[in-house]
Amino acid sequence: MSFRPFTSESYAEGERPDAWRDVLNAVGLQPAAKSPFYDGHATASHRHAPGIALSRLSAGSQAVAAAPLAHEDLPLALLAIEDGAVLRSGDGHRIVPSGHLMLLPRTADWSIAFQRDLRIIVLSVTSTALHGRIGGRLKLAKPQVIAPSGLADVVCRTIEATARALETLSDAEWSTVAQSLVDLLLTLAHQQAAPVSETGSSATQAAILHRICQAIERRLDDADLTPASVAQAEGISERYLQKLFEGTGDNFSHYVRERRLQRTWTDLSNPAEAHHSISEIAYRWGFADSAHFSRSFRARFGLSPREFRQQKAEQAVTSTAPRGQRGWPQDALALQRVCQSPAAARGDVALPAPANDRDAQQRHHHHLAVSAERVHWGYFSRSLAPQLEISSGDTITVETLTQHASDDPELMISGDDGALSVFGWTRAKKNVDRRGAGPMDASVFGRGAGEGFGVHICTGPVAIKDAQPGDVLEVRILDIVPRPSRNPTHEGRVFGSSVAAWWGYHYNELIAAPAPREAVTIYEIFAEAPEPHARALYSYRWEPQTDPAGIVHATYDYPGVPVAPGSIKRRHGVLDNIRIPLRPHFGVIAVAPREADFVDSIPPSYFGGNLDNWRLGKGSAVYLPVAVPGALLSVGDPHATQGDGELGGTAIECSMTGTFQLILHKKSQLAGQPFADLTYPLIETATDWVLTGFSHPNYLAEFGAQGQSEVYATSSLDLAMKDAFRKMRRFLMHIKGLSEDEAVALMSAAVDFGVTQVVDGNWGVHAILSKRLFEDAS
Repeated sequence: MSFRPFTSESYAEGERPDAWRDVLNAVGLQPAAKSPFYDGHATASHRHAPGIALSRLSAGSQAVAAAPLAHEDLPLALLAIEDGAVLRSGDGHRIVPSGHLMLLPRTADWSIAFQRDLRIIVLSVTSTALHGRIGGRLKLAKPQVIAPSGLADVVCRTIEATARALETLSDAEWSTVAQSLVDLLLTLAHQQAAPVSETGSSATQAAILHRICQAIERRLDDADLTPASVAQAEGISERYLQKLFEGTGDNFSHYVRERRLQRTWTDLSNPAEAHHSISEIAYRWGFADSAHFSRSFRARFGLSPREFRQQKAEQAVTSTAPRGQRGWPQDALALQRVCQSPAAARGDVALPAPANDRDAQQRHHHHLAVSAERVHWGYFSRSLAPQLEISSGDTITVETLTQHASDDPELMISGDDGALSVFGWTRAKKNVDRRGAGPMDASVFGRGAGEGFGVHICTGPVAIKDAQPGDVLEVRILDIVPRPSRNPTHEGRVFGSSVAAWWGYHYNELIAAPAPREAVTIYEIFAEAPEPHARALYSYRWEPQTDPAGIVHATYDYPGVPVAPGSIKRRHGVLDNIRIPLRPHFGVIAVAPREADFVDSIPPSYFGGNLDNWRLGKGSAVYLPVAVPGALLSVGDPHATQGDGELGGTAIECSMTGTFQLILHKKSQLAGQPFADLTYPLIETATDWVLTGFSHPNYLAEFGAQGQSEVYATSSLDLAMKDAFRKMRRFLMHIKGLSEDEAVALMSAAVDFGVTQVVDGNWGVHAILSKRLFEDAS
């Protein structure tokens, strides 16, 4: 009855189809015939007892059907936890909203297509669990879709709550819950059982109706959509079209209205649509009359559209993430599209090429200066226009700023045109209005414009010519130099800041008064010293700061709030006579993720992002799997030094400029390379391979729409350690050719596992493999 996890990260690319097929078979499913088979990122959690299995599955777009069984059992209970599922059976198809329960006969001809992502909970009960109770001979004539009301609501809530607790239930608790699920499913299935209809549509009729429904979906925005126009387009009579709908117990008008209402319900629930008015959304889905739409919506859902939207906003406020965690509640993650105009590329000067290097003659060097127009603050986005496009092999110098420069504006902003451009903020104007992945209008959360979570100032993005999903981008770090102060009083000196913040691992463990508290330490950086180091200048306790928009920040909750010198009490003599060795590196190196338009910059993932690993310094490289055309590389979060763990919440944050060489490795040329089959950021240094493990290796795919909140609530070092182990095992088996037993033996004897960070929402563990181990290997 133990908990059984599955992740595709454990398997090489060629092994994933069979592994995923085994996962589906274990819950009574199989890939649907004549549909593309999924072999990408997938996770699953299983809990078994005699005759019962509950599973939580997450994967990409695909279609599934019933797996053949040698005996008859209770119907499968399948709960889709995101919209986008289409149930197809002999009498047509039906779009199933999230939260609706599907009861699926084991022997019927049906399939479910997940058009975006498969994200489901499956309850499978066989005759073994019935213990002779009546119900083993129960048969459903066809699949049933049950709205969450009455007993069905109880069943859905119980299934969902149990799935969330799969990892933590003891065997005794699970056994009790499992039997309750059997009883609930048996009762619900008896309610739904009905004799087989003898007037079902023929296969031809079902196919025509399916085609008609697809045509309707494509034209839902057409306010003039009529049965006659659809019938004419499909080459049938209007009377026959209506007859087809009547055969399913529906009619054309009701079907169209229901689909439009479902689409508006989804958009009104979606924070990404918060900037669109209710009338705009209604018109988008074919409602030409706002009053008629409002009446129809109330009749269908029990609330007016305005009341419904307000209810969603209030739910978002009451579901704020627990203290000590970063991240917005999901309803606050307004993934609005923005579009920045590309900045003109600066200084495309050809580098002098060595005589023996023909390729070098074609390489160019680029420079990307920092300014308000060239940064995106606190988020990654596949929708950002690139600042410039460069070719594989080119080099580029990228200026970056620390988001902590405002901890002492006099030292780190004053006199610096680039920093003044980015941090510029008065009551009348905020130069970089969007800071984070939250809504632009965050007033309902007591915040100002654009004040979302996601904190890093990222310069870029930079597009790489010909980069396509499936390729690998190699980012070589050729040089890192600190950005000196431009303030005439301190010109040439370098400063940085670290914050022991509320999101730090230490925050609830403080023993001295006052507790809790946040402390900021300002450092001077001596990068040119014989032994480069940092020394603390002073520190201060965070006091509530009022930003130029009039919002009071009681905690260090938002990047770029200028600290008023008179509001703090400086403490000198801190860390006296202690020199901290430098480890200059960039905390954030990222390509754009594919899953969403706006992604919080804090949790790292397969696309890189906020890795916070000090090994990403001069002379190292990181390999990133390309997820969108052009790759869209961004760099930021520069650090002067950091310890493994980043315990207090930050490193010594210091504005820096990096020079990189970008090399594109095409998918067709990856075989035999150490970065073949890459699904995570892989770091290479002169001596080591460093594999990055996370609590959730692809939280955007695993959790879907809830990912940018869920990842903060569920991260742990245990999960991150398991991911690092799985990736290292895969690397040793499929890149280095070891057996599994050999891989485990070598990991225990020679691989160093370390805590990368415990403060970035998606906690990290890295695994370090010395290249010297394989110097004599064939």
